[in-house]
Amino acid sequence: MKKRVLSILLAAVMTVSLAGGMVMSASAEEAAEGKQLSVQVGPDPETIDPALNSAVDGGNMILHSFECLLTIDQEGKIAPGQAETWETSEDGLTWTFHLRDGLKWSDGSDLTANDFVYSWRRVCDPEVAAPYAETVLGMVEGFSDAIDGNLEALGVTAVDDKTLEVKLSAPCTYFDSLAAFATLSPVQEATVEANGDAWAVDPATYVSNGPFYVSEWVPGSYIIMAKNPNYWNADAVKLGSIKWNLIEDANAAYSAYQSGEVLMIKDVPTEEIPSLDGNEEFHIEPIIGTYYLSYNITVEPFDNANVRKALNLAIDREYVANTLMQGTYTPATNYIGPGWKDTDGTDFADNANGGEPYMSATADIEGAKAALAEAGYPDGEGLPVLHYTTNDSGYHKAVAEYLQQAWKEIGVTLEVEVVEWSSFTPMRRNQEYEIARNGWVGDYSDPSNMLDILYSSNGNNDGKYNSPDFDAAMDTARTTVDPVERSAALHTAEDTLMADAGCCPLAYYNDYWLQSSKITGMWHSAYGYWHFMYADIAE
Repeated sequence: MKKRVLSILLAAVMTVSLAGGMVMSASAEEAAEGKQLSVQVGPDPETIDPALNSAVDGGNMILHSFECLLTIDQEGKIAPGQAETWETSEDGLTWTFHLRDGLKWSDGSDLTANDFVYSWRRVCDPEVAAPYAETVLGMVEGFSDAIDGNLEALGVTAVDDKTLEVKLSAPCTYFDSLAAFATLSPVQEATVEANGDAWAVDPATYVSNGPFYVSEWVPGSYIIMAKNPNYWNADAVKLGSIKWNLIEDANAAYSAYQSGEVLMIKDVPTEEIPSLDGNEEFHIEPIIGTYYLSYNITVEPFDNANVRKALNLAIDREYVANTLMQGTYTPATNYIGPGWKDTDGTDFADNANGGEPYMSATADIEGAKAALAEAGYPDGEGLPVLHYTTNDSGYHKAVAEYLQQAWKEIGVTLEVEVVEWSSFTPMRRNQEYEIARNGWVGDYSDPSNMLDILYSSNGNNDGKYNSPDFDAAMDTARTTVDPVERSAALHTAEDTLMADAGCCPLAYYNDYWLQSSKITGMWHSAYGYWHFMYADIAE
């Protein structure tokens, strides 16, 4: 496998784009055939390599260009994808997936079970450094050896061209959800090995297996995905292409929507929201996820739990969600919010902390001051200036300005650094920050999905939170077959995280967007994705 050189490659592609006008494949002209749906779900994605992506905007694009063994349907239920049927052994340790007949890549070549073996091993490759590796494959037999470089040890086997067998080290009741998660999409071995990470930034080599394929990409402007005639369900795809407008500025997105250039925008200017009340094209829907702050626990003073607790307590979440965010978010008093399911099917949050919230929705200034004093910084004395990093979209800058005011009340001085989205996520992942805006939207409804990202060795653990008690609870949750014991372990993990102030929950996510009534046949999921693959545009 080639080492990651993604940022360099993206820069190279942008240089070619600016010099030559566009980057496209030989079949780009096909994108003009049929109806084109023009949408905006974010700026330039950091990556649209399924193994490397961990952002919602990139995930939404991958969702349309790739398909996993299984998928999530409009009702939020597991449905067949590349696999038509599947079964689990009685002991829950063996999952067998039976692929559809005649599966093809977008270039017309055959897709087989061996492609999934290669792709899943690639997710484990330490040189690829897939952030989701432990989350999606940690329960598979041989994962520990695979993540150390012995990729063949991973318990994934192609029994024949149409049959994939997966051996688990412990039962995982939600493995079907993982088999539907974009990280485990198949990628074409020959293309990846021949091009390294460059395969995922050039339409000519971005071979995929979903309902659409990338036909044209102008960084900073748009990505066009054309209908994939080799997709197994191509007859159900009504659009000729989707144009993903790579707009970072919400006002520019709004102008494009008003002019009719774009029929759906995710980024709505916050100042326009009051005027959109009652507008049938303005949508607000809950999703499972939490907007939170990450503390870089590898640097002082954030290695001090009392400093973190003081900062957490000083925030008025009611004000943030209902005033600052104009009711488009909900105050977060737990880390795991509404919509996540406990092992008995009830709402996980209802069973947390004895049924009580971990934090007040309003600020506790006296408690914050007491925690700061206990940390050795009474009224902020001796505490250095703190730094907060965020990107400037939605409410992020307004939240940053509020934090400056809120923390000033307890004697804390905060400086804010606003960076572009393309730079923000790599900085956060590499711990090039002190405090950073963060957030997580669920990939599946099991709360382990959100708790796992705080596990000490998880690739998405941006703050490097490290607690033996938290890890031990998550280890139990991963291995036990008793649903009662598993539930208790997951709740213990959240108890530990919140007691440590390992991060700072602010608000529960809702998605809000503008969408033309001309769009039919699409749906929005609780995981924060817009599904346009079977959409149409009314005349």
